[in-house]
Amino acid sequence: MRLRPLDPLRSFKAKVVLLIGLSFSITTVVLRLGTDWAARYAVVTALAVTLVVIQVVAHGMTSPLREMTTAARAMARGDYHLRVRATSRDEVGELAVAFNQMAADLEAADRYQRELIGNVSHELRTPIAALRAVLENVVDGITPADPETMRTALHQTERLGRLVAELLDLSRLDAGALPLAREEFAVEPFLDEVRTQAGLPQVRVDVAPAGLTADADPARLHQVVANLLDNAARHSPDGAEILVRARPLGTDRQGASGLLLEVADSGPGIPADQRARVFERFTRGGADDGGTGLGLAIARWAVELHGGGIAVVGEPPGCCIRVTLPAA
Repeated sequence: MRLRPLDPLRSFKAKVVLLIGLSFSITTVVLRLGTDWAARYAVVTALAVTLVVIQVVAHGMTSPLREMTTAARAMARGDYHLRVRATSRDEVGELAVAFNQMAADLEAADRYQRELIGNVSHELRTPIAALRAVLENVVDGITPADPETMRTALHQTERLGRLVAELLDLSRLDAGALPLAREEFAVEPFLDEVRTQAGLPQVRVDVAPAGLTADADPARLHQVVANLLDNAARHSPDGAEILVRARPLGTDRQGASGLLLEVADSGPGIPADQRARVFERFTRGGADDGGTGLGLAIARWAVELHGGGIAVVGEPPGCCIRVTLPAA
């Protein structure tokens, strides 16, 4: 461990002043002790002792700056693991703390970028490989170009389109380029429209009381409900009912109420220890469920943009995802 005797001082200026005073004091003491020596030997001895002490003390003062230089050069090479020893309490110590935080943030961003590239590559490879296999079989005459084969190819193309659309939403999300456009609207017609556009006749909408309204961004909330319905449809048995329930959520001091939305399915459900992770990016409920692992992450972002919350509630079997949107 490097010697840093001046770390407790809170001011770099005070350290410099103390260093100057220390060097003057050492020089004076050595010169007085050396009055019996020849003058030149006394001066040389005073300078030597002063330089040694200053070197030791100043080395500790400037070592964080040298460590930052080394770490910055490593970061330029893509290595974000180095950290600066931030024990000093002065301005240099504060700079070291800020530098370590910056290094940690850059390391996290670099790790996320690498994981994102790997995950996107994997997600794109699967439908592309499946689509290529179908088309090669058709071209080689192994499989006839009948409606069933074309439906398989269409399914993989739709999966690619869904992934690209969600990646675009993800890029806008990270850039903060999707502000809210709140407005008041009737909930039941809104949910009926989402159900119709999703093409899921097994969805049942339950809204109470009649005429319930919400104050939210319809486009973002549409995105939330559509992603939840898609997730429920992929994990439910074919034709099983999916319930969308809407209720008022409390009232604020002005009498405005929020909105509680629940989407419940009859699938296998989500174990308690995995419920927090399902809202992370590229986390899927099943290996072959056809999802991209982005829908629930985007839904959580849109809900949190409204100041609300989203969580998995209830116990398996079945899965119920609850969305709470407070009053505007």
